[in-house]
Amino acid sequence: MPRERVVGVKLCGIGLAHEERPMSVTRIRKQKSVKEQVSPTEWAKRVDLAAAYRLVHLYGMDEMIANHISTRVPGEDNAFLINPYGMLYEQMHASCFIKLDLDGKILFNPTEYDINKAGFIIHSAIHRARHEVDCVIHTHTIAGMAVSAMKAGLMPLAQTAMRFIDIGYHDYEGVAIEMDEQERLVRDLGNREAMILRNHGLLVVGASIPQAFDNIFRLERACQLQVTTLACNTDISLPPRKIIEDASHLYQPGVRRKLGLLEWPALIRKLDSIDPSFRE
Repeated sequence: MPRERVVGVKLCGIGLAHEERPMSVTRIRKQKSVKEQVSPTEWAKRVDLAAAYRLVHLYGMDEMIANHISTRVPGEDNAFLINPYGMLYEQMHASCFIKLDLDGKILFNPTEYDINKAGFIIHSAIHRARHEVDCVIHTHTIAGMAVSAMKAGLMPLAQTAMRFIDIGYHDYEGVAIEMDEQERLVRDLGNREAMILRNHGLLVVGASIPQAFDNIFRLERACQLQVTTLACNTDISLPPRKIIEDASHLYQPGVRRKLGLLEWPALIRKLDSIDPSFRE
């Protein structure tokens, strides 16, 4: 009888003493990795999602374990991936993400953690309403929260900010844990790529993870610019409104290149040079 078959019979019976156990037993008992349990396309999305979390940390836009980035699962319109609630952004890796459906049912959780309820409320609402959106990013940065508290909202102080002259605003309703807030979140975002959550933070969407990351990077820069400019306590000069609108138009989806895609491979190389464990 071949050795593998003998091992199988003994495992179903009394088993083997440790010193007698052949190497094949370890191989049989080894749990499948997450990569082996998901499709190649889902794994690729997991790697990009982990990269997005690492980049948000790298550029100082994270807040310990708070906030969330989500992405749709390829081929599963009703499912998305989100972070386990309890890990820092710099600790995220491709195998750690939790898969759930738009009703909140956990479909696959390879971790010991749960999800953030506010993350589910916000992200499921947008994924359900905006079928063209692949990725949603929400942050609580100092500059983003500062601008979210300003009555003037985001000001078109420079080219980076002009990109977002058509930005949504959602009034603060407390911690986002009530299902009925979903309707107002979707209404206030509309068909835009970015929204300021009043007295709360920033939210962006994108047709891909690279595009969404580019949106949050640029929006965060615009908020940093505004906080810095207003701190100078001097008169502010703005171009004519027509110039601002023309500049903004050039940054809208479909007008020129898909912003973020050209930058993404370079950002991945940057992460690989720092710590490639996000791919695991």
